[in-house]
Amino acid sequence: MIYLAYLAWGAAIGILSSMIGLGGGVLIVPTLIWLFGLTQHQAQGTSLALMIPPIGLLAAYKYWLHGNVILPIAICGALGFFLGGYLGADLAHWMNPQQMRRLFGIVLVTIGISFLVT
Repeated sequence: MIYLAYLAWGAAIGILSSMIGLGGGVLIVPTLIWLFGLTQHQAQGTSLALMIPPIGLLAAYKYWLHGNVILPIAICGALGFFLGGYLGADLAHWMNPQQMRRLFGIVLVTIGISFLVT
């Protein structure tokens, strides 16, 4: 039964993420902590693990059909994310959970403020 909850949660995150273009990790990490009781490290690791398959492929295809994908940016950004993700995962293990939560919160608040004032 819990697998149905995970599936429903994933579908909801996918829908919301595709609709508003907000990075799935911004939605995935907090909900993994709040809904499923994961630690910050577990939530971040799980979030990255579920991005391994091409989760955005179908959504990106829909946007591409409408002329809303800039391929050079997407390709170079994906490569940078691939390499940067490896480094970031290593750096994250040097931080304690409280530091990680604070950094995550600062990023979320900064993004929120920037969207509210622009």
